[in-house]
Amino acid sequence: MDLLHTLFFFIIAIGILISFHEFGHFWVARKTGVKVLRFSVGFGKVLWSRQKNSDDTEYVVSAIPLGGYVKMVDEREGEVKAEDLPFAFNRQSLPVRTAIVAAGPFFNLMLAVVLFWGALVLGETGLKPILGAVKPGTIAATAGFAEGDEIVAVNGKLAHTWTDAMSAVITAAMDGDANALVKTRSISGEESDKSIVFSDSDREDSEKLYDRLGFAPWSPKLKPIINEVMPGGAALAAGLKKDDLIVSADGKPVTEWMEWVEYVKKRPNIIISLVVERQAARITLAITPKSVQAGENTEGKIGASVLMPEGLMKAMTVKYSLPPLEAIPAAFKTTYDYSVVTLRMMGKMLIGKASVKNLSGPISIAQIAGQSANMGFVYFIKFMALVSVSLGVLNLLPVPVLDGGHLMFFGIEAIKGSPVSEKAQIFFQQIGMALLLLLMVTAMVVDVQRLIN
Repeated sequence: MDLLHTLFFFIIAIGILISFHEFGHFWVARKTGVKVLRFSVGFGKVLWSRQKNSDDTEYVVSAIPLGGYVKMVDEREGEVKAEDLPFAFNRQSLPVRTAIVAAGPFFNLMLAVVLFWGALVLGETGLKPILGAVKPGTIAATAGFAEGDEIVAVNGKLAHTWTDAMSAVITAAMDGDANALVKTRSISGEESDKSIVFSDSDREDSEKLYDRLGFAPWSPKLKPIINEVMPGGAALAAGLKKDDLIVSADGKPVTEWMEWVEYVKKRPNIIISLVVERQAARITLAITPKSVQAGENTEGKIGASVLMPEGLMKAMTVKYSLPPLEAIPAAFKTTYDYSVVTLRMMGKMLIGKASVKNLSGPISIAQIAGQSANMGFVYFIKFMALVSVSLGVLNLLPVPVLDGGHLMFFGIEAIKGSPVSEKAQIFFQQIGMALLLLLMVTAMVVDVQRLIN
């Protein structure tokens, strides 16, 4: 069921985003007088088609819903009727051809603006950006952060939620900043500025950077009472039930939930003897935490959540939203910021200053699609906005076979006064296809490694 859920939302997201990209090409082509033979949502076998007459565009829904394509009249792709020659793509002026090709990535970026706007207006609920215990020797400890500090802003940008704060810090590092200036508010209400200094190694891998930062959200001291027992987990196999109170582990008293969590983390695949209190009776159970990979470390996990006192979660969270008009410039700025970061990250990976582990392939994207859908509609449209930004930026890269490659050829044409020869275009497109395939294979390998871990 989880796999079907993940696949469903992955197909929905990618299908919409790539089809919207193709719609950009289609819409501008029609507006500039280029004849469009077919607009297809999906690839492969045609499931449904509609065409008013033989001279009109054929609208198609195909079997593989991972994108779409636009087929225009073009002498380079086959014989063209004499009456259609004035409407052929290759016979249009340079500005018209440029507009048609640039429309796909532009529509992706504009869709991201709309989606970010929707997320800002609808608002999201997240953890308050308040720090939990700061581990000694971490970047946070060196910078002088303390438990109970609330992060107010990062580099002048307000941090409304924990996710906002961590995203801003990691983005600053990945963006090449020497440091991040973090404004905090202590428990007593005193505000101060702290500087997080990044090294070159910090910028190589965002996942490792998060571990080295040493930040963790604040959490209250909770009694070790089981709430939900997950299917297929060690807790279910051991016989733990909702409302069980963990009294001791291997003869050592357990008084607080995080104490129990840390005990489990250190014991992957090791049998723990538990004493639990259930309906005023004490029961002895044996539980073997499953081994899971957490970054470079192996940790134990039992698959159970803690019982939260009523009203506590509400006190720990905050809802952030903007009025519709205020959300417009914020959505444009968010899209711009993510576009710049995406472009810089690609550049750093190209010159070896950032790890390819920052790549996300179809497996990772599908997993995040399913997870964001589980979290709620706002998180799902934010996920779609981020992928839309990535598609827009990626397609603008000057790599033949991508829209940016065609725009590069048009730029050369504008300078030299004549089109790049078809032979040269084919040669560079073959190189571009090889580079694109290499990127896809690399992303898949990184995905598989993540999946194994």
